[in-house]
Amino acid sequence: MAVTLKRLSSIPPFIFRNFPLSTPSRFGSLYNFFESSTNRTALPNSVVNSETGADVDDGQEFLKWKNGGGHFHQSACIDPTVVIEIGAIVYPKSVLGANVHVGSGTAIGPCVKIGQFTKIGYNAALSNCSVGDSCVIHNGVCIGQDGFGFFVDEDGNMVKKPQMLNVRIGNHVDIGANTCIDRGSWRDTVIGAHTKIDNLVQIGHNVVIGKSCMLCGQVGIAGSVIIGDYVVLGGRVAVRDHVSIISKVRLAANSSVTKDIREPGDYGGFPAVPIHVWRRQIAIQCRSSKKGKS
Repeated sequence: MAVTLKRLSSIPPFIFRNFPLSTPSRFGSLYNFFESSTNRTALPNSVVNSETGADVDDGQEFLKWKNGGGHFHQSACIDPTVVIEIGAIVYPKSVLGANVHVGSGTAIGPCVKIGQFTKIGYNAALSNCSVGDSCVIHNGVCIGQDGFGFFVDEDGNMVKKPQMLNVRIGNHVDIGANTCIDRGSWRDTVIGAHTKIDNLVQIGHNVVIGKSCMLCGQVGIAGSVIIGDYVVLGGRVAVRDHVSIISKVRLAANSSVTKDIREPGDYGGFPAVPIHVWRRQIAIQCRSSKKGKS
């Protein structure tokens, strides 16, 4: 040990200055650190905000949040009870209500509003949206990205339509992992209160979904669809663009809605028809196939 220390003492001190901060050392710290009022260490060449106890790098407008270790922009409005886990970031002019929890790797984009008691999982991305109270947003969810809108110009080229509006999510909404909800182009995309959305669901731009709906896994809803209240979409249901579905409709798994549904009830099939009609169609197909084999 004495020989090792003797060798280290002979190394010029400037060599250590180029070591990254994350490099572990068995011989103690190689830097002098500032100490904040909350006993957290700041990086070298940084300033400590005496009011919030947050660390801010020179020339930067992002600070380290004291409750969780994530970062936030100075212009964001964040309740003191919010938890922003390490690796998460909150961008300018966003608003986070009381007891919001933001998981690691999540990005809260500019001007996003998050209601109180909402929980956001890991690696989610929220932009151009507002989220109500007591919502649960699971890992990998993307909300507020551009919708899939293009048109063909005079030269036959695909040109992107402007996607400039927002997503509005009500209270007590649950959004499953890796679900995507696009922002609006000519009206806001809206998810009603108490609606529950499963994993891997795609909701296109300008879609309006009522309250207390249930969307099961791998549902795909194309742009500008209107869905009423208390609607249930089974797994892998597809809804074409510009279709309206009245309240209190249930759709069987793997159904496809190609035209408006104007009466409450159960539907199924491709294209979706009243459930008793669909069952009759299936029965006729089964009988026909048996006769063909015989």
